[in-house]
Amino acid sequence: MRGKGLLVVVALAVLTTISFGLNYGSRIARAGAAVNLPALVDEVNLQPVTEENGFTVDVLAGGQTLREYAGPGRRYVEALENAEYELRIHNPVGSRVAVALAVDGMNTIDARHTSAWDAHKWVIEPYGTIYVRGWQMSSENARRFYFTSERDSYGAKIGQTANLGVISAVFFRERRPLVITPATPGRREPTYKDDRTRTENAPKESPEQSANTESRGAAKSDSLRVYPPPDDESAATGIGRTVRNDVQWIKLDLDSRPVGEITIRYEYHEALVRLGIIPRDYPRPDVLDRRERASGFEPRYCPQP
Repeated sequence: MRGKGLLVVVALAVLTTISFGLNYGSRIARAGAAVNLPALVDEVNLQPVTEENGFTVDVLAGGQTLREYAGPGRRYVEALENAEYELRIHNPVGSRVAVALAVDGMNTIDARHTSAWDAHKWVIEPYGTIYVRGWQMSSENARRFYFTSERDSYGAKIGQTANLGVISAVFFRERRPLVITPATPGRREPTYKDDRTRTENAPKESPEQSANTESRGAAKSDSLRVYPPPDDESAATGIGRTVRNDVQWIKLDLDSRPVGEITIRYEYHEALVRLGIIPRDYPRPDVLDRRERASGFEPRYCPQP
C-alpha cells in the first residue's frame, strides 16, 4: 500500500528546524502541490529504524515533564486534576516523519477514531520537535488539553468514551525516492521493495468471508456499548480554552510500515496506587513491634463496651 496522497498537517508555529538554519516551515508544499525534496542518498546507506531508535513523546504540565512510571507493556503518567498539558514529540531521524496522534482514542486533528494509517497526521522535520497543545479546531486555532474527569471530557461531549485515559503516537517515515547508481566492483547494489506487493498480491475475500467480517465488526460495535458510563473519579482529557495554532495541509508519500509506536496511559494518583504502579504512600504497621510492647495487668476495671 502506498501512502501517496495522504493528507497530513504541519504545525507552522512550533516546528524545530535543523541546526544549520533552514526554515522548513516556508518549504512545505500545500495540498495538491508537488513536494520539492533535496537529493537523497541511496537506500543501502539508510540506517535501520526500530521502535527504540529515539522517538519520544513527553507529557508536560506547567512547563515540566510529568514523571513516568513503568507498567506491564506500557508507560504511565500521573494526571494532575484541572492542569493544562501538552505533548512534546521528537523525531530522531534524518528524514521527515508523520505521526498519527490520538488522545483518548480520538485523533487530535479531527477527533475521528480510525486506524493509525488512515489517520490525519502531524509532520515533523528531520531531527525536529513539535508541541501539540490541544485539539485542532481550524487552520488557525486549537483548544487546550487539560486533565479532568470522564464525565467532563471532550470524549463524553461528542459520545466517544471507549478509549479514555490513553495517548497514542504512531510514526511513519516519508518514503525516499529510489536512486539508481552505477554498479562498482565489490559494492552491493541497492535493493528496493515496493510495498504495493503486500496488498496487490493479497488473496481476495469471498462474499461469504466479507459478510462474516462485517458481522464481526457489528458484534464489536455492540460490545463497545456495554462500557460503564463516564464517572467523576477517573482521568480523561477535556477541551479547554482557545489558543492560536497555525497549520497547513500538505501531501506526503509515506512508507506504510510504522517506524515507531508509543502508548502512554494516564491516571490520577489513587488509580495508579490501585493498579500497583505507584506504591502506597503510608507505612505498613509493624505487627511484631506492637506485640513486643504488649503488657499484662493494669490497675483498672474492665471498660464498658
